[in-house]
Amino acid sequence: MQSNVFTAVLIPLSLAVIMLGLGLTLTLADFKRVIVYPRAVIVGLVCQMLVLPAGCALIAHAFGLGPELAVGLMLLAASPGGATANLFSHLARGDVALNITLTAVNSALTLITLPLIVNLSLLHFMGEDRAVPMQFSKVLQVFIIVLGPVSIGMLIRSRKPGIAQAMDKPIRLMSVGFLIFVIAAAVYQERENIGLYFKQVGLAALSFNLLSMAIGFVTPLVFRLPRRQAVAIGMEIGIHNGILAMTIAMSPLLLNNATMAIPPAIYSIVMYFTAAIFGYAVTRRHSDEQTSPAASPSRP
Repeated sequence: MQSNVFTAVLIPLSLAVIMLGLGLTLTLADFKRVIVYPRAVIVGLVCQMLVLPAGCALIAHAFGLGPELAVGLMLLAASPGGATANLFSHLARGDVALNITLTAVNSALTLITLPLIVNLSLLHFMGEDRAVPMQFSKVLQVFIIVLGPVSIGMLIRSRKPGIAQAMDKPIRLMSVGFLIFVIAAAVYQERENIGLYFKQVGLAALSFNLLSMAIGFVTPLVFRLPRRQAVAIGMEIGIHNGILAMTIAMSPLLLNNATMAIPPAIYSIVMYFTAAIFGYAVTRRHSDEQTSPAASPSRP
């Protein structure tokens, strides 16, 4: 399989299937729900779009990442939450409705924030001559990659809910398969340097993942949001859409750089383990609080 066929056709196709699956789970009500959770949505968006990129840049500098790996990690920080966050949030007793709303809003805002953060990252880490101008055609490509399949999925769900329900499970299975395939392909393309990359970016990716979940969980509690919403935001911010980041990195029409896809690939492997541990920890703590003597009703 030639790399140009892989990067030009198979990666965008993979992302289209995954984003279509996301669209099949969304309705217009998910966007309107922002009115119901205004504080939670604002806290989640500020953490996702302002705090995380700043923290990611600090981690890239702290670990001394090379320019391309640093931009790859920043590309991940600029990507919205992954659809899998909904599942992990449900298992950890988070507010899944808030997860769905944040995913919907983040995916829409990515049209503006992702090109902006990526270009600032290219300028900061690689110099002015390597930055990619924010041309309308580039923004349009991001729009097609991110929101096109999502919009089609939402349209199918609104017009043909039965078909959307029937498509849901097969699309989910295909999404998992494509995710594994794209990660494996990114690793294969950089196989000669993969050991070095894991050594260089592995701890940085893990640190960014832990930082993301910590910020997403602690910040809502500081602002006195309910615990269920804190769990939801922690999962939403900790589980990024790695395949979107890899697609933008490897697409010949966008960054066309396989090295930049390595940090999202490594992160995509790590985040499921840390999300499972995080979910178990918060669920265990919730159970302990429910069964503690202080939580039990006092006897007369």
